[in-house]
Amino acid sequence: MFKILADAGTSWTKTLELFENEDQLHVSPLHLLLEQYSKNFVIKQCIDKSGDKVKGRFSLLPTKLINQHQEITFDSATGHMSTRRIKYQGNYENELVAMALGGKKLITDTDVTIVDLGSRDSKWIRYINGKYNDLDWNGTCGSGTGATIEMVCNFYEVDPNKLSVEDEKSAVTCGVFGMERIMDSVARGFPAEIAISRYIHGIAFNVWNFAKRPDKIYLSGGLCLNGCFVNSLKKYAEVITIGRYLLLEGLF
Repeated sequence: MFKILADAGTSWTKTLELFENEDQLHVSPLHLLLEQYSKNFVIKQCIDKSGDKVKGRFSLLPTKLINQHQEITFDSATGHMSTRRIKYQGNYENELVAMALGGKKLITDTDVTIVDLGSRDSKWIRYINGKYNDLDWNGTCGSGTGATIEMVCNFYEVDPNKLSVEDEKSAVTCGVFGMERIMDSVARGFPAEIAISRYIHGIAFNVWNFAKRPDKIYLSGGLCLNGCFVNSLKKYAEVITIGRYLLLEGLF
C-alpha cells in the first residue's frame, strides 16, 4: 500500500504519503523534491478512519513547485488547486468536510470551535456536545489572510517571527485595503514592524468575530506558526494550535 494525499492551497501544498515500508518513500514522485528543496517533513504513525495504525510522511512544498511536475498525482485530495491532480478513480473531498473529519480525529473536546486559516480563505466549524452546530467559509474579504501578511513582511524585510503584539489594532476590512494602510503609515515615517503588527492584530480580531466570538479556538493553518497572530488572537479567546495538517487528517 502506498498513497499520496494532498491539501493543495494557493501558496503551499501539504502532502501525506501513506506507506508500509520506508523503501516506498525513496521511489515516491515527491521524494526528489523533498531532498532538493525542502527538509520540512516528518514521518510518524497515524490512525486511519477505521482505527488502524498506518505510517505516513507529512511534508510541505510550494504549490508552484508541485505544479511543475506533472508526474505528481494524488490518491485523495482537498483544496482548490488539487482537482486536476487527482488520479483516475481517486477521491476529492470538500475542504470543510476534510476539516470536520480531521477535527474529529485530533480533538477530544465535545464543545469546540475549529478555525482553519489559509493564504486565501478562512473557515470554521463548531461542535456542541460532539455534534455539528454551525460553520462558515470566507473566501472573499478573508481571502488575503496568510498571503497578505507574507507579502508585506517580505516587502518590508520584516521577520514575522520577531513581531511583538500591539495593543492597538488596525481596522482591517480586506487584504488590499490593509496593505494600503500599512504602506501609508510607513510612508509617513511609522515603523513597518508596528504597522504590520497592528494589521495582524486586526486580522486576529476579525477571525474571532467571524467565528462568532468563541471562548476557545482550535487553530489550524500556516498562521499557527505566526506568534504575533496567535498571541493577538489570545487577547480574545483561548487558542490551541493544531498545525497545518488538519485537513490531511480528514482524508484517510
